[in-house]
Amino acid sequence: MPDNATVVVERIQTGVRLEKRLVKVLKALAEHKDMTLGDLLEGIVLHAFEGKAAFEPDTLAVIAQLKAIYGLDLDAQASHRLQDRKGE
Repeated sequence: MPDNATVVVERIQTGVRLEKRLVKVLKALAEHKDMTLGDLLEGIVLHAFEGKAAFEPDTLAVIAQLKAIYGLDLDAQASHRLQDRKGE
């Protein structure tokens, strides 16, 4: 299949819980890229499934700025240690 060929897919609505500041950064990045949050997440996951980096250096710089704006201080190491607040 050519790289620029359209791929028709069936999408479903899903309910996922994510860390609040992470969602803010993702939404802002999607807005910056002029794409939907779902499209951004699909791209990130498909890149990760192939062991590829999802972002170029210029986008990583934007992400760093957004993380600072929204106070997101988590890194990949934290992903295995996240716990909901009591009562949530």
